[in-house]
Amino acid sequence: TVPPGQVSIRLRVDAGSLMERADEKGYAHFMEHLTFRGSKYVPDGESKRLWQRLGVTFGSDSNAQTTPTGTTYALDLPNATPQGLDESVKILAGMMTDPNIIPAAVDAERAVVLAEMREGTNIGTRVGDATRSLFFAGQPLGSHAPIGTVETLNAATAPRLKAFHDRWYRPESAVISVSGDIDPKAMEALLVKYFSGWKAVGKTAPVADFGAPDPKAPSTAVIVQPGLPTTITVAWLRPWRPKADTIVYNQRKLADMVALQMINRRLEEAARRGDASFLQASVDVQDVSRSVDGTFLSIMALGDDWEKALKDARAIIEDARRDAATKAEIDREFTEMETVLAVAVENSDTEPSTRQAGDLVASVDIRETTVSPQAALDIYRSARSIMTPDYMLASTRRIFTGDANRAVLVMPRTEPNAEGRLATALEAPVEAASNVRLSASTVTIDDLPKLPEAGKVMASQSLGATGIQQIDFANGVKLMLFANDAETGKVRVNIRFGHGMGDLSPGQMEPLWAANYVLAANGIGKLGQREMDELTNGRRLGFDFGVDDNAFELAALTRPADYKDQLRLFATKLAYPGWAGEPVERAKAGLLAAYDASSTSPNAVLGRDLVWLLRDRDMRFRTPDKAEIAALTPDRFKAFWAPLLATGPIEVQLFGDVKTDEAIAAVAASFGALPARQPLPVRAESAAIRFPAHNATPLVLTHDGEKDQAAAVIAWPTGAGLADTREARQLDILAQIISDRLFEKLRAVDGAAYSPNAMSDWPLGFDKGQGYLAVVSQLKPERIGYFYKLMDEIAADLAANPVGNDELQRTLAPMAQLLARASTGNAFWMSQLEGATQDPRIITAMQTMMRDTLQVTAEDLRVLAAKYLVKDKSYSVTVLPKP
Repeated sequence: TVPPGQVSIRLRVDAGSLMERADEKGYAHFMEHLTFRGSKYVPDGESKRLWQRLGVTFGSDSNAQTTPTGTTYALDLPNATPQGLDESVKILAGMMTDPNIIPAAVDAERAVVLAEMREGTNIGTRVGDATRSLFFAGQPLGSHAPIGTVETLNAATAPRLKAFHDRWYRPESAVISVSGDIDPKAMEALLVKYFSGWKAVGKTAPVADFGAPDPKAPSTAVIVQPGLPTTITVAWLRPWRPKADTIVYNQRKLADMVALQMINRRLEEAARRGDASFLQASVDVQDVSRSVDGTFLSIMALGDDWEKALKDARAIIEDARRDAATKAEIDREFTEMETVLAVAVENSDTEPSTRQAGDLVASVDIRETTVSPQAALDIYRSARSIMTPDYMLASTRRIFTGDANRAVLVMPRTEPNAEGRLATALEAPVEAASNVRLSASTVTIDDLPKLPEAGKVMASQSLGATGIQQIDFANGVKLMLFANDAETGKVRVNIRFGHGMGDLSPGQMEPLWAANYVLAANGIGKLGQREMDELTNGRRLGFDFGVDDNAFELAALTRPADYKDQLRLFATKLAYPGWAGEPVERAKAGLLAAYDASSTSPNAVLGRDLVWLLRDRDMRFRTPDKAEIAALTPDRFKAFWAPLLATGPIEVQLFGDVKTDEAIAAVAASFGALPARQPLPVRAESAAIRFPAHNATPLVLTHDGEKDQAAAVIAWPTGAGLADTREARQLDILAQIISDRLFEKLRAVDGAAYSPNAMSDWPLGFDKGQGYLAVVSQLKPERIGYFYKLMDEIAADLAANPVGNDELQRTLAPMAQLLARASTGNAFWMSQLEGATQDPRIITAMQTMMRDTLQVTAEDLRVLAAKYLVKDKSYSVTVLPKP
């Protein structure tokens, strides 16, 4: 079981927003809140505290989700003792049979639900609501978003919610799935013990009718939404019907997926060209909420000529509908998907219990079954024989046929007769595109530029942790190797090079921001993105780039059969980087198109500016403005990144299912073979990080979104570096206690905010400077002053009075379980040991982590609060709607 000791329970009820009557919109979601708030065995408002005492992290280990078709309650017990499991199943049963639906609870939770609605309303939800109302016109899905409406929520009463509960919360409408470290018979006995007495109240509700697409309903809509790029979504809609979930049905479904993937590859190839009319486009088939079987084309236009973007994307689809794909094209996509399924089989021994339990209830939701990874792979392979060119052509034609066609155009500004033009463009005949099909050329790992001879091992040592070794090569590369079978079939690779933020100037804007979009896309040597796609087809090879405080990182999750080539791929990227210009131009276009969205809500503004402000306006953390994005050229990108890829130390982290000797040889042949790299000293001004000076009144930022949305931030300076990791870790506990107090007051009692949060950021990679402890909350504009007053009270109380034992243990118990679970996987140890071959202090810090974090006392936290939560050192930011 992964992780050991954990049991995951999912309880799904067929009670979603589509079961609501017109005057009950939002009731299914409201019931989810009330069910968690209090029930037969849980006093009102005690649910969160009760789960915390069992080591459950609220919001991740215990949660619920309401969808159009159902409500699923999720519980992950990290340390499922017999007593804890018994208590948990009893509570879940009481939540289903006897939730606390009384006027006081309804009124209190109504404020929370309305806060959730307020905080969740943004340009995305507005577009989503408008799109659903067009696509699903005449069906419940078109007008029943799970959150409901202000009117229906304000009109909700305890008797009406009780009637909804009795109608839909019934044993015949519920399913429970369990996965984890438990004897099945013991689990069955618990379920019988607590759920067998569940008796339905009243008559069974008739099966809800979700309707079918209406061919006579309007087919087009234009949504003008400032802040969003120009996008078009086209839908081919068919009625959803229950299917017999047979092998034959799945073979046909898988063939449809391969047909779609061939089109998606052609669309992506077209988007990469210098003369593309769209930034991205893709097609997908979905069964939507048991309401529609639909095919959807999504397009993000490049510039304002959305009509050409729609025409070009339709032309690529028309080509696929006109002429059959070649066997080589089918083979390429078949192999790609086969690899995904084969990897699932290889990793099946370590499949998380959370996924297994979730997959089971998800299959019930769509009225289908679930199978093992091996069975899924077997069914897929058995479908290869039907995937002939003629069959795939017929599949493609069927996919793009519907009883009703719809199209939505989203644009940032009004255009004359846009809806009429959209209708014309949708109905206009289109010629099949030419020259969009990929060649049958084969690119392999041997087409990469050649590396020199394998490097020599100069030294090896234990890193002080069981089984983890450090191997030093003659060229200065250091390997951190942990060969183990904790995650069968998985190999994690992380390459750290240079000094990350330490290589950048805090006073100058550099094209750091473009790297995530460009470095993987601009190829290796003479191999461009298309050739790299061919090279990686059918392989588990990745390319994730990141910037840490003290290193740049290339990371991938691969497998035993592919990790050697993954190492070679990364090594040749550093030795022979490609500098194609098209990825730079595409990244610029995408960022410019999406830029205005960064001012459309308080959260968007904080996401853009907050870290930069809390780093005292350090340019390394600033989001570029439009002019800076537009000014970037391929030559400037190369001039900035070429020296950084070529200089500075290299640490290779290799953790997972490998053999030690083979792994060392693979690193010797890749990174060990690179020429010795020149050191790149860290400049003094780059080695430190700062916190802004105290401001007596908050800095005010503005957003373009809803007038009832605002946000408030208060932060205090803390520390940085490895000199006092104990204090750093205990600040995480202090931040969690602040979060809990805010939850209790701002959410549970006042309903003023839905998700207030406190966080501690102690940058270990900077030996000089300051981190911060920050508190962030969305609120109504008129509650901003209340937030700051409340935070002053919380900070003063924490500095003056030790927290109570129950409050402390409710924080430490989930943290202990979180660390215990995380430490069973390689990803945790990789992150904790990053940089340890360069700085041995990291080993010492790792060895004391559990003690530092979990042996904190109430007095320790009081001292920390008195030291850091100092009023005249704080920095605050408020985000208000524009006047």
